[in-house]
Amino acid sequence: MKNRLHFDFVVDKEKNTITIQREFAANRQLIWDCHTKSELLDQWFAPQPLTTKTKFMDFREGGHWLYGMVEPDGPTYWGRMDYLKINPIESYTGLDGFCDENGDLNPELPRAEWDVTFQDQVENSLVQTIVTYKSLEDLEAVIQMGLKDGLTSTMERLDDLLLKLA
Repeated sequence: MKNRLHFDFVVDKEKNTITIQREFAANRQLIWDCHTKSELLDQWFAPQPLTTKTKFMDFREGGHWLYGMVEPDGPTYWGRMDYLKINPIESYTGLDGFCDENGDLNPELPRAEWDVTFQDQVENSLVQTIVTYKSLEDLEAVIQMGLKDGLTSTMERLDDLLLKLA
């Protein structure tokens, strides 16, 4: 079933954006919960073989999520999502960036605005994420870091979690 789910990854170098559209075999409420609750995010929000651990989460406008992606042999890569706007079960917007374990952003690595929307489909749900970078250089840096492959693996982990939760 995974192979039949819609997946688009479109890079627009003129607008410094990446638009990701991904269909999931679950209802919109469950998909929303998997994106906004730390106990669910920790089960899928990292590409294989990494795991995710939440250090802090306050999902509200003005709140943030501080999380680490942990390699099997120990190193942790920290990220921070600052929530700007939340429209429950419909969309949220946030600023995502690399940071240290205290949530202090690394100014040398790209930071991006994520605009995430959730839509009902006939049998499934569609999540569209528009990621906007400040510059073409930042956009190209995350592409070189392997963003597409990482997101593909991460979304497959969400597929697996949804099967368990159904």
